[in-house]
Amino acid sequence: MSNEVTSNTHGEPGREPAGAGTAIQQTDAPGLKPGAPAPAPTGDRMSRESVTVIVTLLVATFVVILNETIMNVALQRLMVDLRVDAPTVQWLSTGFMLTMAVVIPTTGFILQRLSTRAVFLLAMGLFTGGTALAAVAPGFPVLLLARIIQAGGTAIMLPLLMTSILTLVPLARRGTVMGNVSIAISVAPAMGPTVSGFILQHFSWRFMFVFVLPIALAALAIGARYLTNVGETEKSRLDFLSVVLTIPAFGGLVYGLSQIGGGHGGNGGPGTLAVTALVVGVAGLVAFVLRQLQLQKSEAPLLDLRAFNFRMFTVSVLLLVVAMIALFGAVILLPLYLQEIRGLKSLETGLALLPGGLAMGLLGPFIGRLFDKLGPLPLTVTGSTLMVLVLWQFSMLDAGTPVWWIVTLHVGLSFGLALVFTPAFTTGLNPLPPHLYSHGSAIMSTLQQVAGAAGTALLVSIFAVVSAVSGLVAGMSAAFLTATAIALAAVVLAAMMRKTAGSEAAAPAAH
Repeated sequence: MSNEVTSNTHGEPGREPAGAGTAIQQTDAPGLKPGAPAPAPTGDRMSRESVTVIVTLLVATFVVILNETIMNVALQRLMVDLRVDAPTVQWLSTGFMLTMAVVIPTTGFILQRLSTRAVFLLAMGLFTGGTALAAVAPGFPVLLLARIIQAGGTAIMLPLLMTSILTLVPLARRGTVMGNVSIAISVAPAMGPTVSGFILQHFSWRFMFVFVLPIALAALAIGARYLTNVGETEKSRLDFLSVVLTIPAFGGLVYGLSQIGGGHGGNGGPGTLAVTALVVGVAGLVAFVLRQLQLQKSEAPLLDLRAFNFRMFTVSVLLLVVAMIALFGAVILLPLYLQEIRGLKSLETGLALLPGGLAMGLLGPFIGRLFDKLGPLPLTVTGSTLMVLVLWQFSMLDAGTPVWWIVTLHVGLSFGLALVFTPAFTTGLNPLPPHLYSHGSAIMSTLQQVAGAAGTALLVSIFAVVSAVSGLVAGMSAAFLTATAIALAAVVLAAMMRKTAGSEAAAPAAH
């Protein structure tokens, strides 16, 4: 099948690759009904139907990502209300992450096999159903099941959004639209702790889900009514061995790293379990990669690794991995600093970190327009350099550092990350041919999950080890110095970024 797809991208007659198909050819279909293909861009303009598709997906993505972080400050309350201990309640986060890690690698296949509407209804149906179940959960087991169902829907949404943008948005405007995506992937997680802190201060924990449910239902209803299909589906065969291998590969890696990141790094059971999970994860990942390479010769792989044949995709993925480690370091370490060392409450901590998240998201569209004009190099070099400087400043925090200075630094870090994320996403995905759109998006999303877990595990472990010997301030300093050293790699990778011609130029015959 892979050979057939490749030949089609070079203009041979026959079945179009997923992501190309009807969405590329039908450019004069006004007044499309729900389920009809959305027209592709002509010149630098987007059709009304294409804008509707992207806005619908963007709102849905914002909701599911908001939900991902809304639980972070609620675990203490849930321990009391549900009468469970800390390791048990942590599974509400761990189970969510594990489900995401296992489902995301399959989204490349899902997006090619099912229509856009079917994938959207599947994703938002799972998410909405999980949210409703969580709101009425009578106890911990049902709440954990609800979180796992939510995670299944969440895992599909971002790759679906990215693939739709690549198919529908003209090359000259992709930076701007990708900048708008940063509103969802930056503002939503920043708002999560603040929203949940406010809700927990005034209402029951169930209202965290009651708050999200009507927004999810509205997004589901709007999508069901107005969403059009993007591209054609492919009747490719699902390789069940690959699906099975995702469980030890990505599940093992994320679980092992999350156990270490949760502070379970000492001698005995938890440490042994974490190391065992990591070993299983690495072995599973090797087996998964070998299986995908084997399938490339005869059939469609679950996750097509030929995206790495494009140099800018590889460089961009590595840059995103490093940036995610830095981002998760700040997301985890700063709340620890503000609460453990400065004594702030959960709501106060959320409010202190909110300006940075808002800045990252609101600057996204502006940075996207700059990217369309200047290309990635000046933006990524500036952003990665700023990231290094701010992380270094974080390593100098002590018990008397003014909170306003911490907020200022966090805004600076968020600005630097925004300068990296939008250009990296766009530059990495632009050169891919249409049949690799969904696989490239899935690869990026998968590695971001693993990188976030790895960054959390590494930095929290360093914080815990040094704190036990030299105190909390020294532990925080050591962890941020490590993040600074890692971020230096981002500067090197950022200097390698070049403007990509885009898949339109890579495969002109596909049009």
